[in-house]
Amino acid sequence: MRMVDLQSKRQIPVLGMGTWKMGESRSSFQREVEALRYGLDLGLSLIDTAEMYGEGGAEEVVAQAIGNRRSQVFLVSKVYPHNASKQGAIAACERSLKRLNTDYLDLYLLHWRGSVPLSETLEAFQTLKAAGKIRDYGVSNFDVEDMEAAVRLGGGDAIATNQVLYNLTRRGIELNLLPWCRAQGIPLMAYSPIEQGRLLSNRALKAIAQARKVTPAQIAIAWLLHQDNVIVIPKSSRIEHIDQNYAALNLTLTADELTALETAFPAPAQTMPLAML
Repeated sequence: MRMVDLQSKRQIPVLGMGTWKMGESRSSFQREVEALRYGLDLGLSLIDTAEMYGEGGAEEVVAQAIGNRRSQVFLVSKVYPHNASKQGAIAACERSLKRLNTDYLDLYLLHWRGSVPLSETLEAFQTLKAAGKIRDYGVSNFDVEDMEAAVRLGGGDAIATNQVLYNLTRRGIELNLLPWCRAQGIPLMAYSPIEQGRLLSNRALKAIAQARKVTPAQIAIAWLLHQDNVIVIPKSSRIEHIDQNYAALNLTLTADELTALETAFPAPAQTMPLAML
């Protein structure tokens, strides 16, 4: 597994397992647990979740999947913006820790920017870090202006990562946010790498996948893994999807394939607001 350095110099895997929309149904609970366990067996040690996912249900799935393997896992969770006040974020983190059955998070993120002052959230994150409840902290769905505002605040210089929507059809961040984060040494975490499946019917993507005897999803994930300082967290609720995601690690795209993807999915010519799902 390739690794990327966070701001703190701690390392995070470039490919992990996302849990968005997991933990929402008891009927799929065990299947989701088994999928995450399968990924851990393969060596996919990064798991990303949030208190929002299934209103804590995804964190409960993760807890069951991890079991007694906590030391093998790089665990990420996120706090709702409306819970991100100084005391609110601390209480929210404690609830997440309880649901996850652990005493610390490797990374804790503000899910998106809300009405609570960033200074309060960062103060809470520093308190949690000092107490050993979190190892690193960061943000999600922050554009350049948000990042610039955050890093000027107390504790802002320790923001470890920014998790954003990034895939072949959502390339707006390449014009401003991605270069800014690279200059600051802040890696990006890319969520929805196959655009919730909508990418997979693209003719160019399917043609490249067919020629390589792989799936379109593997090509899309391999393209993201080709980007410098980017971490990819595809949803991992089924074993067959995890197999495909893992195989993308060893899929090196050729110059011709990258050119074909660039033609099929051109980056926008001008800056645009950060996209969110």
